[in-house]
Amino acid sequence: MNTAVEIHHLVKDFRTPMTRKPFRAVDDISLTIKTGEVYGLIGPNGSGKSTVMKALLGLVRPTSGSCQIFGNDSLRVDSRHEVGFLPENPYFYKHLSGEETLRFYGKLCGMRGKKLQTRIDELLELVSLDKARKRRLGGYSKGMLQRIGLAQALIQKPQLVILDEPTAGVDPIGSRQIRDLIFELRDQGITVFLCSHLLEQVQEVCDQVGIIFEGKMIKEGSLEELISVENQTEIILQDASPELIAQIEALASSEAQVIRSGKPRTTLERLFLTATQSNSSQPPS
Repeated sequence: MNTAVEIHHLVKDFRTPMTRKPFRAVDDISLTIKTGEVYGLIGPNGSGKSTVMKALLGLVRPTSGSCQIFGNDSLRVDSRHEVGFLPENPYFYKHLSGEETLRFYGKLCGMRGKKLQTRIDELLELVSLDKARKRRLGGYSKGMLQRIGLAQALIQKPQLVILDEPTAGVDPIGSRQIRDLIFELRDQGITVFLCSHLLEQVQEVCDQVGIIFEGKMIKEGSLEELISVENQTEIILQDASPELIAQIEALASSEAQVIRSGKPRTTLERLFLTATQSNSSQPPS
């Protein structure tokens, strides 16, 4: 199957205790994630990112619309057999060691014996925690906790990994380690769906990006499409003289090597700020 995730016209309303009017957290969101892609969902706090992920995981029931994982309705328990999940603030038993933690989660997934031990060894090496396997999690740094959390999300060899703010509170070195792990998952053909407010990180690792704001999807597409400046074109030349630059349209093809031609790139941060400001229902401060 070429499609890992399909979300169709997802709407989620929450009842608020103070008013009778429901609050719409997600408003008609649709997206598709192909198998093996890294998809980044970005948006400000309270924009509906986590609600989309929870609906996909079957943790909240949609008001309307549907979510599918590898063709199965996400409200069915068996749809999640191929899914690993790392929440934004994972809870761990701090008295357990890294190895004991992975054994605990592996047994919850029905794994036993040599197969489980082999998988634990593989994951501790993958997340660079092999030397800390006997250390209690109470002595782990924030970055180490995020990496052991990613390892537990991979324990049953899922084909889809969902990461909610995977580098929240992690220092630059830990953030880079998690970024490299995401690259490695993609190289293994594993689909990754992540949400993050760290736009530079999203720009580094994601193939597809969606920008969600006030519950609505306001921009979506491949990273290359989104960061291209549509009304501009650039040509990069090597060893071009000032005279050639002045006559570039007429002379470039005959007197210089064109290194790259196409749309100049903006940054994902500028795109995000422009898109959210233009769609804001609040008056500027």
